[in-house]
Amino acid sequence: MPILDMSQTDLREVNRSLQTAAQSRANDSYVIENPRGSHAVAVGLDGPLEVTVKGSTGYYCAGMNKEARIHVEGSAGPGVAENMMSGEVTIDGDASQYAGATGRGGLLNIRGNASSRCGISMKGIDIVVHGNIGHMSAFMAQKGNLVVLGDAGDALGDSLYEARLFVRGSVKSLGADCVEKEMRAEHLGFLSEILARTGANAKPDEFRRYGSARRLYNFNIDHADEY
Repeated sequence: MPILDMSQTDLREVNRSLQTAAQSRANDSYVIENPRGSHAVAVGLDGPLEVTVKGSTGYYCAGMNKEARIHVEGSAGPGVAENMMSGEVTIDGDASQYAGATGRGGLLNIRGNASSRCGISMKGIDIVVHGNIGHMSAFMAQKGNLVVLGDAGDALGDSLYEARLFVRGSVKSLGADCVEKEMRAEHLGFLSEILARTGANAKPDEFRRYGSARRLYNFNIDHADEY
């Protein structure tokens, strides 16, 4: 298994090596040692590749990921898995602001807590947070699923569209046009599958579902105060 030591190899060369390996579609596995909080680690991978990062990373780790499986054995800074297309990103620790922002597909599995704006403008990604999430999470979320085993901060799901939000703990407040919705069999089935896939210690019937009330899809003067 190739090892890239960031105490000896600079970031540009590390990412170049990973991107070349991903594009070869050889299903290789790489280990990154001594990341030391570096920014933009393992970005733009466009093919099947296993990457294990031995430590914490800075902002935009695993951004624009496609098909690769990236495992960070530590915490991640702002924007982890930003604009992710597919594949899987696992963070053993906590994630900072706007984790999974604009993500279009794949799975982001955060085994700790996530900060504010988790899943902002998500467009198809699945995000599982084993701890808590901060304020304004899933703001303008368009598609995909956000599953939170802990609590959610203020203004959850503000101005969201068709994304589905599942929270096991308490919600400090709901954002504009976000309401609690019925939990149906299809939602319990989805939760059962994704909780098992991510190794989450929870039961589907412990969650509540939130989604869009669809009042803000078109401007209506009667709802002007909610915009």
